[in-house]
Amino acid sequence: MEVEGRIEEQDILIVGGGIAGLTTALGLHRLGIRSLVLESSDELRSTGFALTMWTNAWIALDALGIGDAMRAKSLPIQGGQFESRCVKRTDLLELLERELPRESVRYSSKIVNIQESGNFKLVHLAHGSVYRAKALLGCDGVNSMVAKWMGLKSPISAGRAAIRGYVVYPEGHGFEPKLYAYFGGGVRLGFAPCDDKGVYWFCTFTPSLFKYDESERDPVKMKQFVMSKISTAHNHVLDVVERTELDSVSLAHLKFRSPWDILFGNIVKKGVCVLGDALHPMTPDLGQGACSAIEDSVVLARCLGEALSEVGDEEDYVKMEKGLDWFGRERRWRSFSLVSTAYVVGILQETDNRFVSFFRKMFLSKFTVEPFVRMADFDCGNLHLTST
Repeated sequence: MEVEGRIEEQDILIVGGGIAGLTTALGLHRLGIRSLVLESSDELRSTGFALTMWTNAWIALDALGIGDAMRAKSLPIQGGQFESRCVKRTDLLELLERELPRESVRYSSKIVNIQESGNFKLVHLAHGSVYRAKALLGCDGVNSMVAKWMGLKSPISAGRAAIRGYVVYPEGHGFEPKLYAYFGGGVRLGFAPCDDKGVYWFCTFTPSLFKYDESERDPVKMKQFVMSKISTAHNHVLDVVERTELDSVSLAHLKFRSPWDILFGNIVKKGVCVLGDALHPMTPDLGQGACSAIEDSVVLARCLGEALSEVGDEEDYVKMEKGLDWFGRERRWRSFSLVSTAYVVGILQETDNRFVSFFRKMFLSKFTVEPFVRMADFDCGNLHLTST
């Protein structure tokens, strides 16, 4: 195969500089394994406002050595026997980037093609650069090019959307550190304090039920829509949405990967794998999207580290393939469970069907709460390598 221009050699390439990509790079770095992150944006991603981090995410962050640093930037959410905090997305990304060696992330690096070259992968960038890697890790989100190259099917529309916002109270919001939730009229709204002044909120709904134009991106209309659907809520709920600045409101169409594609599809393929949203895009109904991505990163780093530390004459690329296979076996069922459970919980919580709503209030409440606890009660393990 002929390739024009200079080819740069890298052992491990990570596609995508979001939470999954940076966390994976940090996990590998903690084990003394070098990697390079390719990020298409010109700078650290700023999309998204905040996210809920459950016990499983904090276990993973502790394994990476940054749990306490993130706790210092957030408030513990009260209730339950698990650790939960709402953190600002930029706080997490900036901390991850700071913990990495310089030049670990190359921005303005948009991938346009992936090719096989013997036991290696050739990764072509839009500006003409070409990398040859022993292992390629796809952390490039819901519309992952790496997942597509591996033959995974495109994520499915959930038929739902989410309007999200972040509001700052200069003098302090005065809310207790807990998750506030409102259900009614076919929408689900929740909000939680990130710190003493910032509050993150979300509203999920089914656009077809309200004849909502899914191409509508006007933040004024987004706010008006949310306000109209929660008009019977308490004043403090309305105030959170009303105070939100227009540049702090966004809309996303919810997608998920078919659980059957996760179980039977190629999530690992000859030195290539996907993780985070590239592996298991899911509806946000469990608040586990970022949490499970961080889990993935710790597990993947450990699997690669253990494979590379094995004594033997095998080439590194063979060991890496073995480590990725271990990762796939360990994460396949967990990913299947997360995606399918989130979808079912979302249907039960958001439905406006009177029959289902009645039984949800009377009998199903514990069954819609229990999955949060069960999915958050997961230990991905540490990064200490076993002896060989």
